Amino acid sequence: MCHLQLRTLFFVAWVLGYFTFLLSVRRMFTGKHVRSPLVRTLIASIVNDGDGGALQQEWYRCCPDQLREPLRPLFFQSDMDDATKAFLQRSADKSGWLFTQLYHSFVSTVLSPVVSRTSINGFLSRGSMFVYSTNQFRQLLRISPDWRADRLLDLGAGDGGVTQVMAPHFREVYATEVSPPMKWHLHRKNYKLLGIDEWHASGVKFDVISCLNLLDRCDDPLQLLRDIRRSLVPKTGRLIVAAVVPFQPWMEIGGRWERPKEYVKIKGKTWEEQVNNLTNEVFHKVGFEVEAVTRLPYLCEGDLYKEYYVLDDAVFVLKALDDGDENAQ
Repeated sequence: MCHLQLRTLFFVAWVLGYFTFLLSVRRMFTGKHVRSPLVRTLIASIVNDGDGGALQQEWYRCCPDQLREPLRPLFFQSDMDDATKAFLQRSADKSGWLFTQLYHSFVSTVLSPVVSRTSINGFLSRGSMFVYSTNQFRQLLRISPDWRADRLLDLGAGDGGVTQVMAPHFREVYATEVSPPMKWHLHRKNYKLLGIDEWHASGVKFDVISCLNLLDRCDDPLQLLRDIRRSLVPKTGRLIVAAVVPFQPWMEIGGRWERPKEYVKIKGKTWEEQVNNLTNEVFHKVGFEVEAVTRLPYLCEGDLYKEYYVLDDAVFVLKALDDGDENAQ
């Protein structure tokens, strides 16, 4: 047997062993352990139960008394709506596509040492995110279904799934993204792509800028917020920020995770304490004030092992302070 045949045989044996291992792991998770009976029952209860059950209480729970006094009247209670339930159901369905998930897991394992997880997800068309539904977006901005504005900019838009929620309210939709596969998805949706170093230098003003789960994944978050402030339409422009709580900044470069150049540490052990400190130590310092805040789950499609992944989000609507107000802070 020649050397090439030996290498081919070894590779085939490795692939078969890898898939056998994945199948055995999946069987464990679909047996008496967490995955199948408990999680699927829980998802079914969410889909069928009008009030969302126990998960709703956990994902959306806030103690307004623990917020700083100026923030208390700005907090509004969100809940699980039909769009969130539908996303969870789709995620559960996709997680059950055995051969697709085996293929995704194999490709991810091979590419992850050198390619970012974001780009892998874009290449595989998986891992879509859910931050808020159309109704939740309208509730955040306090707008009606027929409200329209000129320009939206979605920073770090990923595959454009969340951008689609906001896009119908704007005549022009712009986006930024660093991942080439994700840029391809945004092009397919006909969004206008701007370079990550050019959007704030173009002179174009935006009615709404969304910065969703990006502050903890960029190199210079405070400078990013300053650039956003200068790029909003004066007086009426608004910024939507979603931040994962607890706030833990890391940057994904290729297949590595590194600390950002400007490391922002937010104090607080609870969701409410972190919201208080984000408001004081970050937003006010760069010239923003909070107009509204709510708690939402940051959901991501699952994989071979889990139906979905979830993190806690604090979602803010911010408006730029007047220069006089900013100097007074």
